[in-house]
Amino acid sequence: MTEASLLLKADRALVEGVLMPDAWLQSEGGVVTAVGQGAPPRRPDLELPGATLVPGFVDLHCHGALGSAFDDDEPDWHGIAAYRTAHGSTRQVVSLVTAPLEALLPRVAAAAARCAADAALLGVHLEGPFLADSHRGAHDPAALQAPTPDAVERLLEAGDGRIQQVTIAPELPGAIDAIGAFTDAGVLVAVGHTGADTATARAAFDAGATLLTHACNGMPPMHHRAPGPLAAALLDERVTLEAIADGEHVAPEMLALLLQSAPGRIALVTDAMAAAGMADGDYRIGSLDVRVEQGLPRLAEGGAIAGSTLTLDRAIRVLVAAGVPLEAALDAATRAPADAVARPDLGRIQVGARADLVALDQRLEPVGVWRDGVQR
Repeated sequence: MTEASLLLKADRALVEGVLMPDAWLQSEGGVVTAVGQGAPPRRPDLELPGATLVPGFVDLHCHGALGSAFDDDEPDWHGIAAYRTAHGSTRQVVSLVTAPLEALLPRVAAAAARCAADAALLGVHLEGPFLADSHRGAHDPAALQAPTPDAVERLLEAGDGRIQQVTIAPELPGAIDAIGAFTDAGVLVAVGHTGADTATARAAFDAGATLLTHACNGMPPMHHRAPGPLAAALLDERVTLEAIADGEHVAPEMLALLLQSAPGRIALVTDAMAAAGMADGDYRIGSLDVRVEQGLPRLAEGGAIAGSTLTLDRAIRVLVAAGVPLEAALDAATRAPADAVARPDLGRIQVGARADLVALDQRLEPVGVWRDGVQR
């Protein structure tokens, strides 16, 4: 099988959001050219009995895996990619944590260069340094800063057009102007790591922010007299909400409620750090020490959750176990994040889309992964 031509046959496939039984798919040159039911037009290159064929997963928030982080001086790009791909993520964003600006700028430039050379990487995500100290989570408080025009300009220059998104606490001085500057430069802005009230979050969305970084985490809880940024995002059809569905960051019942409250606007993310795919033990996230126990990373000092060891296939299984319909769980890992970053050629099985595909067995575990029609 090559990128030139591929024909797959499966028990069912998620076609334009609907599970189609007895399905087949054909691609040419890495693009889906035909989808159907029943007998395919020729003998399949591969038959997948018992499998469900779904779009490749799109991860909008990932920091690393296999002991390596994108913030490292020499990230293990190949190892991280192989691990994420094996778990169904065919495209992902390169997330960088808070660091002093002079240290962050060369990391942004290096990550941007890697993204320019690898189509599987959608761009750079700056999770910091424009975060609120009150909700900093696993970010170095000494490196946090307000989004000054100079800092914004220098980051955009270092990113060379490859910054995909940036997380900003909108209550910081200059934040609303920074949101406008980033969006004018084609960068998506996410509200996150914030203590903002509802009105301030709405102002950020009106200024152009279209994402909420890991909903429920790094923000005030939703209170009946102070609904905060979560309620503002749920009520705004322009906003996609990230969710870390490991069952630890957000309770399974709350995950189900999020998907019911904002159907089609929840994007599963891993927020995975270097410990993903590794044994429990001691690690680092940015400049901070982390202890991983039973797969859950926490800061060695203070005990705050510090990213995750999640993969998107496991996130889907957590949602399904929480009672979320399979179609909705898959949508949250595929179409929703793809649409959030304006990539209608990703995250769906339909004619004209990229042939990014995952075959899931009956346990919803990947048994085959293709990107651009090539098995990985």
